[in-house]
Amino acid sequence: MVPPAEELKILMTSGQIHKQTPIALFVYNRPAHANAVLESLAKCARLQECSLHIFCDGSRRPDDDASVGETRAVARKWADALDGVLHERDANMGLSRSIVSGVSELCASHGRVIVIEDDLILGVSFLDYMLQALDRYEAATNVYQISGYMFPVTHPQKPDAFFAPLVTTWGWATWARGWESFAWNAEDAAAAMKDAETRRQFDLDGAYPYSEMLAQRLRNENDSWGILFWWAVFKRHGLVLHPRESLVQVGGFDGTGTHAGNYLWSRTAPARLQTWSFELPDEVAIDDSAFARIKTFLKKEQYPASLAGRIWRRLERYAAGSHRSPAG
Repeated sequence: MVPPAEELKILMTSGQIHKQTPIALFVYNRPAHANAVLESLAKCARLQECSLHIFCDGSRRPDDDASVGETRAVARKWADALDGVLHERDANMGLSRSIVSGVSELCASHGRVIVIEDDLILGVSFLDYMLQALDRYEAATNVYQISGYMFPVTHPQKPDAFFAPLVTTWGWATWARGWESFAWNAEDAAAAMKDAETRRQFDLDGAYPYSEMLAQRLRNENDSWGILFWWAVFKRHGLVLHPRESLVQVGGFDGTGTHAGNYLWSRTAPARLQTWSFELPDEVAIDDSAFARIKTFLKKEQYPASLAGRIWRRLERYAAGSHRSPAG
């Protein structure tokens, strides 16, 4: 049997592999979460075709020093096991700036990147899906992101993935050409959101108040990089590839996260654990039926029919702080 490293060299030499695709993992002060996501990553098919980069943010306050140190110890252990690269920050950048900086760095050096955070559990086919899609749609300039997350919505068995105009942040990938659209300073957004029709479309026909989240970001009332990426993709009429079943399970709603809270997204479907042979769409166009199902789900969760449900949702959103959601 050919050792994995030698097999990889043979494949790269023969041109069967595009290039090593970097995986950016962002951790801070949750050692158990960091260990769990790395355990799931180690089980992913095609991991040998990727290079792992673990970004460890610096302590925000002295009380975090111990947990930050424990998390870095976990990261070092797994970096050694998976031949990964550690990026240990001396100062605290915060989650948003850490992600933007790391993604920008790897897009500049590799032209593409797969992005995960420490509150995820990955299905074994996560990387296979990402790599297939990155190769398949690299030249499709209106595709800005590959999403690994799917809402707990039931879609037909085929197709295995579809396009919709909606960015997510829980296990995703992009190319340098797509990430170039991101900007911290979204000066044009405030004026655009004054138009009712633009605001309605940005909110997915009123299904979720993304415009409110964007307004809060422009007032520096939240730290969401995701809402800025969604704005950048939205105004360019960009598309995102979504799997029909979630390939990631979100586990950061246990009170340990920066944006923790018992919010509706904590009821995400578990990650698909078995291998999956993907059939990706040939046509790069919105799947209107799939997009409608997502909007219906969001609208029902966001605006429940009963008064008690509406009050509960408002309390959940308040507890969630900066509205941690798949787009931010």
